Amino acid sequence: MSSLEAFLSSLERMRTTLAEAREQQSTTAPYGRGIYFDDSASSDGFSDDGAFDVVTDKENDSWTDQEDDHRPTNESSYDLFHLMQQCTVYVSERGSSLDPSELCDNLTMLITSDIETEELQSALVDVLGYEDLDWISEIVLHKAEFAASLGNSDNSHTPASRKKRNKSRRETGTSDGDLYDRLLSAQDIARQVDENSRRPLTSGARLIGTAEQYPHVYQSHAAGNTLNAYGSKYALPLGSTREEFKEYEEITIPASRSTKKFPGEKPVLISELDNLCQPTFPGYTSLNRMQSFVYPVAYKTNENMLICAPTGAGKTDVAMLTVLQTVAHHSSPSPLEAPRAERYDIARDDFKIVYVAPMKALAAEVVQKLGKRLAWLGIEVRELTGDMQLTKAEIQRTQIIVTTPEKWDVVTRKSTGDTGLAQKVRLLIIDEVHLLHDDRGGVIETIVARTQRQVEASQSMIRIVGLSATLPNYVDVAEFLKVNPYQGLFYFDQSFRPVPLEQHFLGVKGKAGSRLSQGHIERATYEKVIELVQQDKQVMVFVHARKETVKTGQMLREMAMADGYTDLFDNSQHPRYDLARRDISKSRNREMKELFGHGIGIHHAGMLRSDRNISERLFGEGMIKVLCCTATLAWGVNLPAAAVVIKGTQLYDPKKGGFTDLGILDVLQIFGRAGRPQFEQEGKGYIVTSQDKLSHYVSAITQQHPIESRLTEKLVDNLNAEISLGTVTNIDEAVSWLSYTYLYVRMKKNPLVYGMSREEVADDPLLGSKRRELIIWAARKLHKTQMIIFDEHTGILIPKDLGRVASNYYILHTSIETFNQLMKPSMSEADVLAMLSMSDEFAQMKSRDTESKELTQLVESAAPCDVKGTPDTTYGKANILLQSYISRANVEDFALVSDTNYVSQNAGRIARALFEIALNRRWGPAADVLLSVCKSIEKRTWSFQHPLSQFNLPADLVHKLEARSAASAIEEMKLMDADELGGLVHHNRMGKTIANYLNRLPMVTLDVQIAPLTRNVLRVHLEITPDFRWDNQTHGSVEPFWLWVEESDSTEILYSDYLLLSKRKIHEAHKLDFTIPISDPLPSQIYVRAVSDRWLGAESVVPVSFQHLILPEMNPPQTDLLDLQPLPITALHDDALESICAKRFTHFNPVQTQIFHTLYNTDNNVFIGAPTGSGKTIAAELSMWRAFRERPNSKVVYIAPMKALVRERVKDWSTRLMKPMNRKLVELTGDNTPDIRTMRDADVIITTPEKWDGISRSWQTRDYVKQVSLVIIDEIHLLGSDRGPILEIIVSRMKYIAAQRNLSVRLVGLSTAVANAQDLADWLGIREEGLFNFRHSVRPVPLEIYIDGFPGRNYCPRMASMNKPTFNAIKTHSPTQPVIVFVSSRRQTRLTAQDLIAFCGSEDNPRRFLHMPDDEMDALLQNVQDSSLKLSLSFGIGLHHAGLPEGDRRLVEELFVNNKIQVLVATSTLAWGVNFPAHLVIVKGTEYYDSKIEGYKDMDLTDVLQMLGRAGRPQFDTSGVARIFVQDTKKSFYKHFLHSGFPVESSLHKVLDDHLGAEIASGTIASAQDALDYLTWTYLFRRVHQNPTYYGVEDVSEEGVSRFLTERIEDSLQALETSGCINREPDGSITKNASFEDCLMLLCGATEYDELPVRHNEDLVNQELSQNLPFKAEKMNLPMWDPHVKAFLLLQAHMSRVDLPITDYLTDTISVLDQSIRVIQACIDIVAELGCLSTTLMFTKVLQSIKQARWPEDGAFAFLPGMRPDCDTDFMRLKPAVRSLKELAGLPVSKLQKIAQSLRLPRNTQQDFVKVSSSLPILSVQVGAELDTLRITLTRQTPLYHPKQQAYAPKFPKIQTEGVFIICGDPNRDELFSLKRVSMLSKDKGPSRVTQAKLSIPAECRGLNSTVHVISDAYPGVDSEVSIELGQPVIKTIEVVGDDMKKDAMRRLM
Repeated sequence: MSSLEAFLSSLERMRTTLAEAREQQSTTAPYGRGIYFDDSASSDGFSDDGAFDVVTDKENDSWTDQEDDHRPTNESSYDLFHLMQQCTVYVSERGSSLDPSELCDNLTMLITSDIETEELQSALVDVLGYEDLDWISEIVLHKAEFAASLGNSDNSHTPASRKKRNKSRRETGTSDGDLYDRLLSAQDIARQVDENSRRPLTSGARLIGTAEQYPHVYQSHAAGNTLNAYGSKYALPLGSTREEFKEYEEITIPASRSTKKFPGEKPVLISELDNLCQPTFPGYTSLNRMQSFVYPVAYKTNENMLICAPTGAGKTDVAMLTVLQTVAHHSSPSPLEAPRAERYDIARDDFKIVYVAPMKALAAEVVQKLGKRLAWLGIEVRELTGDMQLTKAEIQRTQIIVTTPEKWDVVTRKSTGDTGLAQKVRLLIIDEVHLLHDDRGGVIETIVARTQRQVEASQSMIRIVGLSATLPNYVDVAEFLKVNPYQGLFYFDQSFRPVPLEQHFLGVKGKAGSRLSQGHIERATYEKVIELVQQDKQVMVFVHARKETVKTGQMLREMAMADGYTDLFDNSQHPRYDLARRDISKSRNREMKELFGHGIGIHHAGMLRSDRNISERLFGEGMIKVLCCTATLAWGVNLPAAAVVIKGTQLYDPKKGGFTDLGILDVLQIFGRAGRPQFEQEGKGYIVTSQDKLSHYVSAITQQHPIESRLTEKLVDNLNAEISLGTVTNIDEAVSWLSYTYLYVRMKKNPLVYGMSREEVADDPLLGSKRRELIIWAARKLHKTQMIIFDEHTGILIPKDLGRVASNYYILHTSIETFNQLMKPSMSEADVLAMLSMSDEFAQMKSRDTESKELTQLVESAAPCDVKGTPDTTYGKANILLQSYISRANVEDFALVSDTNYVSQNAGRIARALFEIALNRRWGPAADVLLSVCKSIEKRTWSFQHPLSQFNLPADLVHKLEARSAASAIEEMKLMDADELGGLVHHNRMGKTIANYLNRLPMVTLDVQIAPLTRNVLRVHLEITPDFRWDNQTHGSVEPFWLWVEESDSTEILYSDYLLLSKRKIHEAHKLDFTIPISDPLPSQIYVRAVSDRWLGAESVVPVSFQHLILPEMNPPQTDLLDLQPLPITALHDDALESICAKRFTHFNPVQTQIFHTLYNTDNNVFIGAPTGSGKTIAAELSMWRAFRERPNSKVVYIAPMKALVRERVKDWSTRLMKPMNRKLVELTGDNTPDIRTMRDADVIITTPEKWDGISRSWQTRDYVKQVSLVIIDEIHLLGSDRGPILEIIVSRMKYIAAQRNLSVRLVGLSTAVANAQDLADWLGIREEGLFNFRHSVRPVPLEIYIDGFPGRNYCPRMASMNKPTFNAIKTHSPTQPVIVFVSSRRQTRLTAQDLIAFCGSEDNPRRFLHMPDDEMDALLQNVQDSSLKLSLSFGIGLHHAGLPEGDRRLVEELFVNNKIQVLVATSTLAWGVNFPAHLVIVKGTEYYDSKIEGYKDMDLTDVLQMLGRAGRPQFDTSGVARIFVQDTKKSFYKHFLHSGFPVESSLHKVLDDHLGAEIASGTIASAQDALDYLTWTYLFRRVHQNPTYYGVEDVSEEGVSRFLTERIEDSLQALETSGCINREPDGSITKNASFEDCLMLLCGATEYDELPVRHNEDLVNQELSQNLPFKAEKMNLPMWDPHVKAFLLLQAHMSRVDLPITDYLTDTISVLDQSIRVIQACIDIVAELGCLSTTLMFTKVLQSIKQARWPEDGAFAFLPGMRPDCDTDFMRLKPAVRSLKELAGLPVSKLQKIAQSLRLPRNTQQDFVKVSSSLPILSVQVGAELDTLRITLTRQTPLYHPKQQAYAPKFPKIQTEGVFIICGDPNRDELFSLKRVSMLSKDKGPSRVTQAKLSIPAECRGLNSTVHVISDAYPGVDSEVSIELGQPVIKTIEVVGDDMKKDAMRRLM
């Protein structure tokens, strides 16, 4: 039969079929019988309008004048004109989305191709449909004439010109004119068609002239990319066939032919890659074709990418290239710059790569692949999924995290999660991104949108790479991923498969799911398997249940036996058969052994790993012909076969509670296993499904439908996640968020699917209204369920606890709605299980009739709690299965097993969410039960079972323990020994095992102490002591506990916390201090609970009775601010004082007016409590002016708690007050210690408590202390802080001094408002007229205070979550006025500023906070040293903390004060030290890291108040604003005390020993009675009477309190005596012959370093530092987080002059050095008192080394300017050689200059070298011995380095003066006789400085030979020694320098 006859026959059959179809159309659903399918047959639910209907937005061009029903034909001329006419009429009648020219182009392409007649017929039907069979037959019959006509056309119309004209018409809106204007010449078309047919690939266009061309789109013309004439779907590839069989119909899509290479195309050879890539591709010779195309963009750019390629094309290696690009970016040297480097150092801590895999099984495979290939670089790859959790330490060590979309969504949606992880991500790879159309697609949209917003917000680069199977609308997906289509978009069609795939789709007849249909599926599967095995091909048959693998194998075996095909499966002739038989015989899997004999294997995840390995190996070796397996084999194991068969497409989905269609992703993955490159030319993939699903799979697999967004289904929950995260705070931001989603991309392209008309898109191209409508709809739902607060007027969206919990635990909002209705404060386990089962997560689960019997049995046998609901209800079934899971019941039915797994996986998560909801609602009983249910689900153990059942204890023993419940209580069992425990269970040998398990059960003991602060606030001190033995296998790294305090009457939770016990602190008590509110009347008691988060039965409860609780008295009312006329400054009646005030104000403010008379006109003691900023400094000045007026020769002491406050006051008063008053002021701090004369001459002493305490202790011998008439104590409310005892002792001492001398000392206390001001006033001796305690609201500038609570237990993520609200607060309250943001640490200043800069970046004006020209700022930035400050200042944000260089700090202060920069981010020290008011103050967090507790501690309330006091500028603002950001649990605390004032309690009792010891040492106290009398002067004495419970007093009578104080004194005296302090007993830790290391360790062990800050994770820094310093910190036997260890390391680093790893350590070093000199001098005194000569001399070496920042081993010359540690050899090479410093100092200046030049020192260093060398303290020593004394005369032979005797110590942060130690001792006996410290500065004037000293010699030392050491305290190498016999009158002199030197020195001095 000829081709034409065949066609006519086929045409007749088609017409008949079509007629029949039309007759049945009214009664049957349309079903496509051609090669393309009607959209209505697709299961995706989209209408025809929802299909991918257009490629471009061209309007349909049609001829409106063609209205005839019949198409005009010209049979004599079948040319291009005729074809164009036909197309125009067709488009007009059919309404095609293609314009006539486009349709004509497609038909032309087909007509001129070389395809056979049958193929042409099928293709034309694809394009034109069945309605135009006549036209199709016409084209086929006259194909030759059309082709000839096309070949003879002229060259008048080129495609380019036609396209240009079409575009022009579209733009101008003009209609088509002459038809010929739109036609190509036949010659042109022929050339175009010929070119297209010869060209192997087209880059870009699917249709000629219909779409924009992109450079990296590679696809064949015949690969199924031709649109049908309706433009609604893509037609199937040419050559596709359809066959009808009895049981099924089959559609076959032929394998795509591999295309020819481009000219010049060549693969990328591995040998050509750089040395970073080559080792990562072991065994490769080159990249494959697809990878070679992608390589330049993937590896050499940072472009976002979308790679669409068939499964098996090698996309994983493309991902590897992008990974290597990220690694290369963080390597040194860069591989791009040094491709052949031998070594690359990777900065592994600087980046993270996240690989998002669609399934956990695939994630495991990716981890294995990437980990193995990157191991050589030390790159860690780990899995982070629901099955594989990572600790924080593991995440830090990991560079590549492989996860699933849901898990990464959970990680990134938690604002209190590990934000550091998300911030370090530099590459996000999303595998199988075409999952966007799946149920899980919304998750991918969410994480991509979140990542892109993070990129914009943080201005950091995160590369996004999408890997996908081939999909039709790849341009849309590229747009969603922000891929540049001209750079990063790569599309490869099926021709790029390594093995071409022939696809077969079989639709079996019969109702889906029926027995008939199932039988047909089995028959079809069998026939295809037999067909393939007959062709000697191995086959994988994929089924969807584990049991089904065996059933299918048996079915194939039985059918083959029935048909006589068993020989096809015979494997006995294989050469390795016997060996395989032996291996498989070892398996215990009976079915596996049985089927192997018939050449059939099985494989599923339920098999043993060893059995799976055997199956994989035997299949790989060809001994198994057919492998029946589940989809896990396709995902987890790379085991290809010649052909794959998917048997059925229905699989059970427990999430939906029924059978669902096999996902397209799974089909593609399974088909990807078809074809082995080394064996087959092409692979075959078969999918056997039901007839109704055939079109769905054909259309999905062959890309007939564009993928759509599924985000709207989950929009409400995803919006809640963004609101909870803090990235969306209002409707506008939410609308903006939607623009980052794939939903937005597709809504614009295909609006009909999303409920929009095309007119809406035309009117609103950006879809702003639609997006707003969606957001408002979702926000209303969230507001209704109480998950957020939605203000519809302002559009504000505020998260609530309920919403945060739902977001963190992935709970649906519909479930939350259910919980809101069912949750109660008190619930039983049955109630909880019933509520949990009603969660919407289980709503899709259906109950089937076949399950009812087994469910009923489970209710009876495995459900101990009442089941609310019958087994035939969804919630009843979920409840039964959950209880069965906990009871470990054996479930038989396969579907029920899947349902049970699904319920158990979700129930634990939901129960955890419910527990947190109960905790947030403060429901104690509900929280207790819910936590118990959580643990029951996780442990699969009921709470009523014995706790030891959680261990591996035999069931019969557990039953015995449960039978004896009373005796087997954990508390009772812990008291038994092993034998008794064995007897308890009648199994003596198990006694030790039970005892072992008992010791491992994590129990704790609680010790609770309560102390009332006010009548309604109670402070609780809780000590938690672990009472179990740590076992790593049992407990892991930490054991978490929940702590909560609940009231006995209402069972309300008053306080809750989460505690982590670590192995390191298992033997330590964990201390917690917190406050709780108490009600009136008092409850009878409270319960303190500690409940294990993981272990049932591990719970401790302590009742705390309030029976003996004595509450303090009600506080008196605060002082009212009187309505007084402001007092003018003329009230001072002193011209000098009035002129001082007039410079700043003319009238006193209301507070100052009210207190003026008492301060200025009386001598009464005064207490002023008023808010910061209310003018208390003027109050101090008024009292000072009164003191100088009444007692002109007296002294005023101003005591400020901080050095910063002292400096501020000194700076202010020195210039403003002292000069006009002709008075002298002196600063007395640790930084500045004036001499005695300066102290005597001073009128005002400004000092710190510690310094004044040290001076006033010896008040009897210091006249200037006795001259004090006024003591002003600033911030006296700090009495309750850690430094409070010193303040208390000072005041008590001054009162004591005044009483002893009968002279009044006026006391003025300045404070914020306090709750118990009356007690303070009574203690200070203040009468009623001197007490002023104003309210917090009394301020010159009114203050609005807002307190915001933030959730989360982790500090750093919580701080990060405050940054966006900080930025919003600035925009709301102070858009242009100054703002101060207070943070807790220097690190937080940097992090906060970085985020504020990022938020500015998203604004219209990124430099909105900068109020000066950019060029001026740029000039200033040239001098800024700190890099973080340099960046932030350019955006108008300043940083301020103690770690900044002084110049940087001054610049920041100046810019902020002058309003050049608007925002200042500062540590809390700024609140105290510098008076910089601002309009808005934000306190960002109220905690700081305390190394002693290794955790975060609350700031003192006084610090917070001080910060708030900086809000409001009196001269500018009418009101100020303060925002306090706190942890949500502490919100009520601050709310209470910020308004009522905090009570001040004494803390002297905690350190009473130290202060009694000091007073005993000074002689103030000589007996116990003196001590008791002394205490009566203290604030402690008064408060013990007022609030006895706070101090632990039980007997509140006068006698009881006296007894309490007496006992405390006795305890303190006993402690002092025991330590030897009273009797001056030496410290046994100091030994003779101590080494330098010993002395350094003793120095660093001093208590002065207890408060040295050790911040979070600094223990790791210390550990690294220790490895690089001479002395290892481990020798101290202290943990690395100990402050003493840090001091030890910082001193070493200082002497080694090494660069410190972090900037904070620079400031910490200054603190350590500041304390070191004082401590060393104290050590020298103590060691000298002990008589240890060698150790004393060693401490002087330590002192010299610290001052000069050099080690003793560095050499004598090392500290000189420009010298290195090993420079001694340089001096020895000089001619003549210089051997010592003394010799160097004796040289003339000219010679020193030559030496400096010889040493090649820089010119500026040469001058310093000469000056220092010539002024070293070279002394001649004269020792005169008498009977009991030594007289030493020291004569300096060199000039002073500085007129004020300052020493050269450039590395020491504070100025040091030169001094000398004179030490007399016997080196042979290592005994020290006497020591004296002298200064070289004498009163004598002239060139030679002489100092004399006298040493007393003990009588027992007379006649002994001794050595007098004269040692500089600043310079090494200039010491002198004189040997002398004691007790013998003699004078001995050592002349150090000759006469010539003396003369030269004299000349220089004169």
